[in-house]
Amino acid sequence: MATPTKTPSDKSASASASAMSRRQQQHSQSQNAARFEAYNRLQAAAVAFGEKVAIPEIVALGGQSDGKSSLLEALLGFRFNVREVEMGTRRPLILQMVHDPTALDPRCRFQEEDSEEYGSPVVLASAIADIIKSRTEALLKKTRTAVSPKPIVMRAEYAHCPNLTIIDTPGFVLKAKKGEPETTPEEILGMVKSLASPPNRILLFLQQSSVEWCSSLWLDSIREIDPTFRRTVIVVSKFDNRLKEFSDRWEVDRYLSASGYLGDNTRPYFVALPKDKSTISNDEFRRQISQVDLEVLRHLRDGIQGGFDEEKFKPYIGFGRLRDYLESELHKRYKDAAPATLALLEQRCCEVTAELANMESKIQATSDIAHLRRSAMLYAASISNHVGALIDGAADPAPEQWGKTTMEEQSQSGLGGWPGVIADIKPPNASLRLYGGAAFERVMHEFRCAAYSIECPPVSREKVANILLAHAGRGGGRGVTEAAAEIARAAARSWLAPLLDTACDRLAFVLGTLYDLALERNCSRDSEYGRKSEKMDGYVGFHAALRHTYNRFIKDLAKQCKQLVRHHLDSVTSPYSQVCYENEFQGGFGSSATSFSKYNQASASSFCLELTDGGPAARDEIMRDQENIPPEKNGQQTTPGKAAEAREALRESQMTVPETPSPDQPCDAVHAGAKKEFGNGIDVGARKRVSRLTGNSRNADHMRVQNGGLLFGTGDNGSRSGSAYSEICSSAANHFARIREVLVERSVASTLNSGFLTPCRDRLVVALGLDLFAVNDERFMDMFVAPGAIDILQNEQQSLRKRQKILQSCLNEFKSVAQAL
Repeated sequence: MATPTKTPSDKSASASASAMSRRQQQHSQSQNAARFEAYNRLQAAAVAFGEKVAIPEIVALGGQSDGKSSLLEALLGFRFNVREVEMGTRRPLILQMVHDPTALDPRCRFQEEDSEEYGSPVVLASAIADIIKSRTEALLKKTRTAVSPKPIVMRAEYAHCPNLTIIDTPGFVLKAKKGEPETTPEEILGMVKSLASPPNRILLFLQQSSVEWCSSLWLDSIREIDPTFRRTVIVVSKFDNRLKEFSDRWEVDRYLSASGYLGDNTRPYFVALPKDKSTISNDEFRRQISQVDLEVLRHLRDGIQGGFDEEKFKPYIGFGRLRDYLESELHKRYKDAAPATLALLEQRCCEVTAELANMESKIQATSDIAHLRRSAMLYAASISNHVGALIDGAADPAPEQWGKTTMEEQSQSGLGGWPGVIADIKPPNASLRLYGGAAFERVMHEFRCAAYSIECPPVSREKVANILLAHAGRGGGRGVTEAAAEIARAAARSWLAPLLDTACDRLAFVLGTLYDLALERNCSRDSEYGRKSEKMDGYVGFHAALRHTYNRFIKDLAKQCKQLVRHHLDSVTSPYSQVCYENEFQGGFGSSATSFSKYNQASASSFCLELTDGGPAARDEIMRDQENIPPEKNGQQTTPGKAAEAREALRESQMTVPETPSPDQPCDAVHAGAKKEFGNGIDVGARKRVSRLTGNSRNADHMRVQNGGLLFGTGDNGSRSGSAYSEICSSAANHFARIREVLVERSVASTLNSGFLTPCRDRLVVALGLDLFAVNDERFMDMFVAPGAIDILQNEQQSLRKRQKILQSCLNEFKSVAQAL
């Protein structure tokens, strides 16, 4: 049997296949390099401009002193003593590794705090740790915290590092250090979870080899983030410390398999790194890393009886294996994420282009004043229309979120309760969140309740005597009635005036809150219909001026309404007003008094529709706890048949000259004395019908005492009930109630409605327009172009142009990568 030999054709075929394999490998490496470079540029743009791009990244997690920082230095390929500053326990470090074959020495730059720019390159590797430490301490001192989620960003370009983005997080701790807040462990855990949550990030969880799987403290926390370990790479650090405990193969294999704790599909990596902390060169550092890997494998083969299952576990032992896996895994994820990244870049390019166009239109608008005026006027008109709609009963935005209860209105307006009112005024629907017209009506009803809860205050005898004697000195025949009326007028002016002012202020507060609701309503309507009516969002000065003008308009309305209701109060409390004597004239319109009383009750209870939870029992309780309805008139009404007699008696009383009255003498004694003294024989010229006055009790108050009568009732007359003082106080209370009814029901309600609501519906847009737009161009542009505003807009424009350029470059690069794929 002949031995087979290779023919020349076989050799040629083998060489061709080998060359093809090399070309494919070179092409694959070229594609990988292009993809790495594309993601590298995108990472730089994302960090520099704050772009939210789902770039594959690695987040290092683990307990404090578990070896995260040492692993970070090994991946970088050079040592910068990051472990000495324990920076992982204070702030996250985002490390951008850039594989640059031309960078034979590492070039590191730090991104400036609160800036998009990177600083100058750091020459000395030892200075890196100092910069990290100083920045950490400065921020923690400023924020007065032990831990901060604000990261430090460092960019490292080196020929011996891969293209990776690694986020080194603060290490988990069980107890806060001395001088740190007790909540430090919880803050660290929450921060790490937020950093590890994005699905595009690979979790690199480190745990010391001395920790058993069953007693791992932080493995459960990792399970909360990634329950199946689908995107988690578990690394057992400081593996060389555990090797000394193994003597037989089965011990090593059982430990390496981690069976029963991590699942069948999860294989941890076992890594040991150099322990030499002396200053060495970067080449020596990398050589030591490789040397440690070889020593670990040699010990497993030769130092353990029977060795270990190399076929199963060798791919997971050593730093070199972990680095190769991370690079290949990132290569795979880069390739898988390329289509989504391309689509996201196209979207962001369109968005940035739109932002740039908007910025350019703002800059252009500073010179196109006519267009800016039109846009501002349309925006102000839209806000005015929304205010009118809210007054008329619009129920959006949601009242549950934007409305206010009665207690919230009182508290936020700074007015508190009603002045002079001791009772707790709770109108119906007080617990509901209302705004606009509904809240306005509730305040109006609350004012009615507060007004009807006030009665005429008691008056001293001295005050009654002063008023009564003063009226007697002026002459006339109505001393007691006039005294009572004067007391009622003074009480009404003193007690009702503060209520009127408070009502105006409360209503102004309700209308003032409508501005923010109108803004929200305007924004929601624009987003609902997918449009933007006018691009006014960026003009802070205009919005401030519009809000100020609206608030001043409402304030002016409140001032005008206060003047109007004060005028009504002055009218009904004027000595010339007949409000206090309406009962004496009611015979002229007969049964209308009864209907007027019913009207009062209906008016006061017009807003008593209770909509809160609780049913009839709650409504009954509310009605018992407050005075929502004016008191019914207890005096007997004059019938129509007696109207002529009343008018006749009134005319006679007006023609009689009274004697000086006393506030304490009883009515019956006065009447008897008057009859005995005067009888029917007093001649006063044409006025000789004094005897008829004794038959009409309503017009005999001028005849109740003789000249020189006692003021304080020191004799028998003073001990009798029915004194003039009691009658005056009772009459004053009735007069006060009539003044209150006429003011609240006839005057205030209509005045406040027409004084507040009508102008807001009809004159608001005109008032805003006159104040904001009826000015020259220079004053108008002050709202839009503040000093230095043009420079700020131009700087933003330049930043957007730079961002657009970089994103477009990344987009083109990813398109090329996608085509190569």
